[in-house]
Amino acid sequence: MPYRVFTDADLFQREQERIFQGPTWSYVGLEAEVPEEGSFRTTHIGDVPVILSRAKDGQVHVLINRCSHRGALVLHEACGQHKRFNCVYHQWGYDPDGTLRAVPFKNGVQGQGGYCGVDVDMKALSLRRLRVEVLNGLVFASFREDTPPLREYLGGVWPQLTRVFDGRKLQVLGYLRQRVRANWKLYFENVKDPYHAGLLHLFVATFGLFRSTQRGETLAEPSGCGHLVSYKGGAEEHREEYEQQGISTYQKGYQLRAPELMRKLPDFKDDIAVSIQTIFPSLVVHRISNSIATRHVLPRDVNDFDLIWTLLGYEDDTVELRNQRILQANLVGPSGYISLEDVEALEIVQRGIQGERGAAAFVALGGTQVQYGEPEKDLANETAIRGFWKTWRTLMGV
Repeated sequence: MPYRVFTDADLFQREQERIFQGPTWSYVGLEAEVPEEGSFRTTHIGDVPVILSRAKDGQVHVLINRCSHRGALVLHEACGQHKRFNCVYHQWGYDPDGTLRAVPFKNGVQGQGGYCGVDVDMKALSLRRLRVEVLNGLVFASFREDTPPLREYLGGVWPQLTRVFDGRKLQVLGYLRQRVRANWKLYFENVKDPYHAGLLHLFVATFGLFRSTQRGETLAEPSGCGHLVSYKGGAEEHREEYEQQGISTYQKGYQLRAPELMRKLPDFKDDIAVSIQTIFPSLVVHRISNSIATRHVLPRDVNDFDLIWTLLGYEDDTVELRNQRILQANLVGPSGYISLEDVEALEIVQRGIQGERGAAAFVALGGTQVQYGEPEKDLANETAIRGFWKTWRTLMGV
């Protein structure tokens, strides 16, 4: 896999057209974030600014955040609620479903000026609505009519994703945000790579969340979606294995001053320790113990992306369970006990490959092929990464 795919600015621009505006489903936000008429959040799909909004009829919409008059952002706040979305520049006004309702001086002033002789087609000048599908509270949008239906697009990821998003009403517990000085695709490689966790994140091995030899599976789908699932093993079992392997950085005596951080309250009826779903090209969903979150990947340029963590629970959670989810927010995010090292690793890769024109990464753990739709029953392979790159090549035509 050539390193230039992470550093070539021309390829980055091509990705905007072929991937983010191509036949893919991009995550935009949650229904729970726009609960009432006029509620909105602003975000991006690739480099295109968009609005997630709820209209008067209760439907959610994804609108391109670009005034039809002169191209200004219609909404520039991160979130809010307005019955009318007014562009600050010339006060063109739009309903939350994107319909253009107000054009100042349409008929001129005292019989002078205005759009005399010009057909102001209010419908045609409305904000562009993207195609939208909602999966149990997750909102996705696509620029293309030929994008397969969302369920077909997700393929084998659907069962694991709907175990987390099972139709219960969601509650947003908080947000974490960070700017990562690396190419956005490095993050998707990272979350499709199951075995780095036991090598890079000693916290998870020390306190019993993960080891590379435990039972688990990885899955690649033709759309670029995939999942990683690891099953629970006892903390003592993890520690014994690391002692036997002689991992020099492992310290047996490490203990938490707040051991309740690692407590797992009854939540899902399975023995899954960690599940991570990747929805190409913009979403990662995790369930780590009682922690649930979406991770929204927003490319800024070839060397930078924003990562937005939305921490979640369910409206019917007990107070104890909700507090445990909030406590376990300490595991993830910019300074999370698990996630902290990931960003450092990605940034040192991005720095290390600058200026390289001919060399390539070696992505052959577990073979050189991709078997779509059939999970690999181990956690020491790079199959899902190869699947990601195969999808990327197809979309990019390279």
